[in-house]
Order: sequence, then C-alpha cells, then structure tokens
Amino acid sequence: MIPAGKVATYGQVARLAGIPTHARFVGSVLGQLPARSKLPWHRVLNASFKISDRGGDDVRRQRSKLKQEDVLFIGQRVAKLHHWDT
Repeated sequence: MIPAGKVATYGQVARLAGIPTHARFVGSVLGQLPARSKLPWHRVLNASFKISDRGGDDVRRQRSKLKQEDVLFIGQRVAKLHHWDT
C-alpha cells in the first residue's frame, strides 16, 4: 500500500501489520520474496531511511527502483519529502 514515490520503514510496516516490535521480521519476510514478486519491497527502508545493505546486488537494484519512481537521495538517505505519512 506504500504509494509509488514514497518510502516507509520496516518499523512502520510492522506497526501497520499489528506487530509493532517486529521490524526485523518484516525485513526477513521481504528478503524472502520471490524475485518476481509484485510487492513493492523496494519502498521499505531501515529506521534511518537508508537502504539496508544485505550484500549482493540488492542495494543497487533497490536504489535504481526508487530512482525510477523519482525518489531523491541525500547521500545515502531518502529525502524527507518521500517519507510516507501513515
């Protein structure tokens, strides 16, 4: 439900799912999605609004997908105007 051009944190998603103390669980679930999943996993970031480095090519892919949605970065963080207000 995170709109294109917006990002949320693992913690926000956990709270919305009714499991407010399980941000890491959200990250784990998103990390196990099949490659062809249509879920917008790329819109979910860590609490610092940075892409979590899981090794491999995922960071580059996630950043690329966000840039395709015109999401702006300030250094490694996503600019505040793209933070999803729930």
